[in-house]
Formats: sequence, C-alpha cells, structure tokens
Amino acid sequence: MAKKKSITASDLIGFYMDYVLMHNHKPKSVYAFAKDNNFEEQKFYEFFGSSDALEQSIFKVFFDNTVKALDKSGDYHSFDARNKLLSFYYTFFENLTANRSYVVHALHEHKNGMQSLKVLSHLKKSFANYIEQLGIKTIDLKQEQLDKIQNRGLKESAWFQLLVTIKFWLDDTSPSFEKTDIFIEKSVRASFDLIDVSPLKSIVDFGKFLFKEKMHMN
Repeated sequence: MAKKKSITASDLIGFYMDYVLMHNHKPKSVYAFAKDNNFEEQKFYEFFGSSDALEQSIFKVFFDNTVKALDKSGDYHSFDARNKLLSFYYTFFENLTANRSYVVHALHEHKNGMQSLKVLSHLKKSFANYIEQLGIKTIDLKQEQLDKIQNRGLKESAWFQLLVTIKFWLDDTSPSFEKTDIFIEKSVRASFDLIDVSPLKSIVDFGKFLFKEKMHMN
C-alpha cells in the first residue's frame, strides 16, 4: 500500500490520540507509529521533534480551539475580565469533555501531581499569556518590581486554579458534568472577589461547596 503523502500536524495528533486509546499506551517509537498509520517517518519530524513534543501540543490545541471559538462570539469581546474567564472555562471544558477518554488516559496517573506535568507545559504557557491579556485589575503598588511580582503571582494562581478545576472534572461523575460547571462559576467568582478585596460571601459559599463535595466523595 502506498504511503500517505499529505500529512498535517492535525492528522498526526488525530493518529496519536487514536493510537493511545486503541492500544492503551503510547507508541513505542516514531517509526512504529508511522508504520502503523502508513506514512513516512520523516513526515512526523516536519511538525514534531519527538512523541513527547506531539503529546504536549495536544492540550495546546484544546486551548487554541477554545480561543478560536470565543473570538467568533460577538458577545465575548464585550465582556469584562471575569466573564471572559468564565467563558473560557466553560468552552475549554467543553473541548476536554469532547475528548474525555484521551484526557483521562493522559492525566489519570498524574492527577495528584499535575503542577509539574510536562504534558501540560505548552498549555501553561498559552494560558499564562491569556491571563495577562485579560487585563485583570489588581492593586496598584506603584513600584515596578512589586507589580511584576504581583502579575507573576496572578498568573501562577490562575494556573493553579485551572489545574484544580481539571482535577475536579476528572473526578466528577455528575450528569453532563454539571458539578464542574458549578465549581467553575463559584471558583472564578471567588477568585475575582479575592483580588478585588470584596466581601467574602462568595468565597465562603465556594468553601461550603468544596466541603460538601469532599464529604460526598469520601
């Protein structure tokens, strides 16, 4: 059978996800992966330097698809930072849900230590840039170095919040993952209230929700 001549990065990602789900493990080598999908090995290296690089790009694709969908929405561009982030979360988790079998396989063994997970490294960089572009209002410390530290802390805390939400979604067994939607709404609202030094009502409400869910899971 003739080898496939026209191969795109999207094709390779699709082949890779299918391979992992069908075999329940990563390809043993790029050569074996290429042979299994009937294309020349060199075609792979036109897009990715290794299987790890391809794997890391998958979660960035989920991010990119989310941003593209939001950009097409006229309403999104009129939202404030809080509602833009809420829209991002809902759309991003729709993308994860559409690929849940792969995401669970990729993250399940590491769900208690995702902070340092290499497979999410490209996603982390893209998400940090997204948070920076949201223009979230913080306290004006009137000192450049302190402002840089505050902005770095904002991006790290936003990343941690995303990881915690992914962990909650991985464990969520509710219909249509409706509890994850509640988690998103309450956690994003609470985080913005904390930044704005606003009344703690929403933070307490979020704490009660977490306590209730923890008791239920135990």
